[in-house]
Parts: sequence; structure tokens; C-alpha cells
Amino acid sequence: MAVLPTPRPSPRSPTTALLFGLLIILGTVGVYSWYVSRQVAGLRQLQTDLTDRNRRDSLQLLRIQDDLNQIGLAMRDMLDSDQRYPLIAWSAQFARHRDALEDALARQGELTAARRTPEQARYLTSAFTQFWDAVDRIFDLARAGREEEARTQIRVSLQARQAALSTAVARLLVQNNEAEADTAARVQAIYDDVQRQVYWLLAGTLGAIAGTSVYLIRSNRRLFAELASLSNARRDIAQRLMATREATLREISRELHDDLGQLLTAMGAMLGRAARQAPPDSPLRAELREIGGIAQTMLENVRGLSQSLHPSTLEELGLESTIHWYLSTVRKGLGLEVTYERLGTAMPVDATSGIQVYRVLQEALTNVARHGNTRRADVRLRFAGTWLELEVEDHGRGFDHESVARGLGLVTMRERAELLGGSIDFRTPPGGGTVVHLRVPLTQATHNERERSPMTA
Repeated sequence: MAVLPTPRPSPRSPTTALLFGLLIILGTVGVYSWYVSRQVAGLRQLQTDLTDRNRRDSLQLLRIQDDLNQIGLAMRDMLDSDQRYPLIAWSAQFARHRDALEDALARQGELTAARRTPEQARYLTSAFTQFWDAVDRIFDLARAGREEEARTQIRVSLQARQAALSTAVARLLVQNNEAEADTAARVQAIYDDVQRQVYWLLAGTLGAIAGTSVYLIRSNRRLFAELASLSNARRDIAQRLMATREATLREISRELHDDLGQLLTAMGAMLGRAARQAPPDSPLRAELREIGGIAQTMLENVRGLSQSLHPSTLEELGLESTIHWYLSTVRKGLGLEVTYERLGTAMPVDATSGIQVYRVLQEALTNVARHGNTRRADVRLRFAGTWLELEVEDHGRGFDHESVARGLGLVTMRERAELLGGSIDFRTPPGGGTVVHLRVPLTQATHNERERSPMTA
């Protein structure tokens, strides 16, 4: 009893792993894109909040510093001994500087409210308040006619306060410059961090792609190996089935030819003797002869069936003689008119290859009779060096490609061609119809035949 091979588990499909890898890649790209977007948005906000604010703040501080310098020049002129203008004449100029400074301080305070400590804000406001109180007292003294005392206050108090304010504003300008430098460093750090993250993203993405590609390659190799193994197993099974089929047909053919044929031959001989022993005018003699004719017809049919199942001429006379015999029966069996042409120098073909070529010829002519919608066909047998080529051509309605792909007979012909290490193709000639072209190697078969039959040479 034959032991069936244990079925191997089907290989796991890589689709799930590939989808999982794709999701990881997409998720990583999405997360890093979100992170980079956040970093860029934070950088833009930092530039807006710090760089632009520092620049506008510096402009206001320069404006304040310029006003303080102009006040300093005005106080120097007020103390000039060569030009003794009344001090009250400078009140309008100080009023304009006061309005400009208060506006600049208000704007500068709005720009630096988030960065200035409460102590710094109180100090600057208090210093300017004290400065303007001192200015008001000086002008009050000037209105009261006490100009020398007012000039003394300018020399002693007001110039010192103006210098302190200029120093404070200069210090704020230095802080702004330091803040701008710090902002530039932070911006550069963010750029460097974003660049590193992009590199990490690129490296991670490339690594994921490389890992997925390696996994896909390995999975494909495994699947192709499985397919090759299944193909080899299928080819081996097909070869065994064909060999078993041919052995069975050969055995049935021999049984029909030897046993049943001998019985029918003996029956015909017995009927002939019985007919000769009957009286010449006896009805029995005529019936015996009729029965003998039927037995002879049956014997011829059995021999034809035996040859059709497995032609004995293939082992005895070779492939070409078998093809001649078969084509002589095609008109009666299939209703086809077949023209035959042999090209090249004939070479011996071993029985194993010959039976496969013969079966392809049988199947091709059967397809012409059944589906070709024609009653004519051309058969060409060509010996081309180390190759044997068989062509069966008809000019019928041809075939469609779906029938070529799914037809059992066509699949069997392909299997026979692969069994011999050859190829077979089906094409439509320019005039319509179908051409079946079989091409099989002949060298090994010929060498084997010559080794088994030295007398052939």
C-alpha cells in the first residue's frame, strides 16, 4: 500500500509583517513630522517674541538714550557762562523731551514687560520720576528768580541723575544685545536639534525600509523555494502518473493483442473448420462464415485499439514509422486529411521520448478534429541537429488564450514537453488557425538508443 507524503504546513504569508512594518514606518514619520513641526513653530514663536521684541526694544532704548543725550546737551548749554539765557527759556524744550521720553518708556515697557523684573521696572520708572521732579524744582527756582541756585542744582543733582539714567539705558541696551546673542544661540540649537532629528528620522526610516526589504527578500526566497519544491513535486507526480498511465496502456494493449487477439484468431479458425465440414448448400455453413467475418472484424478492431493504446511499432520500428502508421488511421478515426513532411536526417529516438512525442501528436490532431472547424492538417517532423521538432498546423478557427491556459489536454502536452526537457508553444499563424510546435532535445535520447542497440549504426 502506497504511503502518502505528509503534507507540509503552508508557509506563513509575509503580508501581516509587511503591513506592520509599514505602519511602524508611517507612525515614525508622522511622529517625527509632528515633532519637527512643533520645533519649527517654537522657533518661529521664539524669533517673534524675542528677536523682534529685542530689536524694537533696542530702538526705543536708543530713542531714550538720544533724548537723554539731548537733555545733557541742553543742561550743558544752561550752565554755559558765556551765554546766560534765562533758565525758564529751556522749559519748552524739556517739556518736549519729557513727552518723547514718556512715550518711548511706555512703548519700551510694553515690549519688555515679560522679560523685565519688577525691580528693574520700578527702578527705571522711579529714576525718571525723580529726574523730572528735579527738573520741575529747578524751573520753579528759575521762575522765582533764584537762577544761580537752580544752576547749582543742575550741576549737583540733575546732571548726575541724567548720567545715571544714561548708564541704566546703556545697561539695558547691553542686556538686549546679550539677549539677542542668547536668542541666536537658542535658534541655532533648535536648528541643530531639528537637523539631528531629521537625520535620526532618515536613518530610522532607511533602517526600517532596509529591514522590511530584507524580510521581504527572505520571505520571497522562502516562498520561491516552496514554489520550486512544489513545482518539482508536481512535475515528479506528473511524470509518475504519465509513466503509470503508459505502463497501464502498454499492459492493456498487450492483453488485447495477445490474449483477446489469440482468442479471436482461434475462434475464427474454429469457425472456418466448422464451416468447411458443413454441407455446401447448408444454411449453417453461411451463418458460420458470417460469424467468422464478424470475428475477423472484431480481431481487426481489437488490434487497432491495441495499437492506439500503445503502438508496438514504436519499440520495433521507431518513432517515424509509428507516425506513418498513425497518420494512415487518422482519416478513418478522426475524419482528417493529413499531409506529412519529414525534414532533416532521421535519427533514432528512444521509446521513452518517442511515446511522449507520439502522445502530443495524438492530442494535437484530436484537438483539430474536435475544435478546429476544419478537416485538413499538416504535420512536420524535423530533425535539427540535437533537437527534434514536431509541428501540427491547421487553418481552422484557431483558439483563444483562455483555452490554452486552462485546457487539460494542452496542460498535458506541456507536461510531456517538460518531462523531456523541451518546450511547446501554441501560436496563430498569419492566415489563421493554430500551430502546435514541440521542441525536445535529441542528443541524450539518441545516445541512449545507440548504447542499447549497437546494430543501429
